[in-house]
Amino acid sequence: MEESAFNALAEAELARIETALEDCGVDIDIEPKPGGVLELEFDNGSKMILNRHTAAREIWVAAKSGGFHFRPQEGRWISARDGAELWAMLAALCSEQAGEPVRLAPPA
Repeated sequence: MEESAFNALAEAELARIETALEDCGVDIDIEPKPGGVLELEFDNGSKMILNRHTAAREIWVAAKSGGFHFRPQEGRWISARDGAELWAMLAALCSEQAGEPVRLAPPA
């Protein structure tokens, strides 16, 4: 995949994630940063970073429980490690850090 196509795809996915997090009903401070980065801060002070990694053509998630890498495959973002889907993993990671259930669904 060309770099510009990947960057556009990743930026669109990060924007969808930002919208879903804003609408999830849980108090999460979301701060977009330059270069395709979303910084999340939870009420307990813990943070999570999501970013596009252009060289690897992945979206990376750095959470309290570890780091995760997702590649675009057939319209979804799939973990390079275990085949997990980005949205399901992100909901689980955010729930863990927020200390309450976080339900995320891609905006239509």
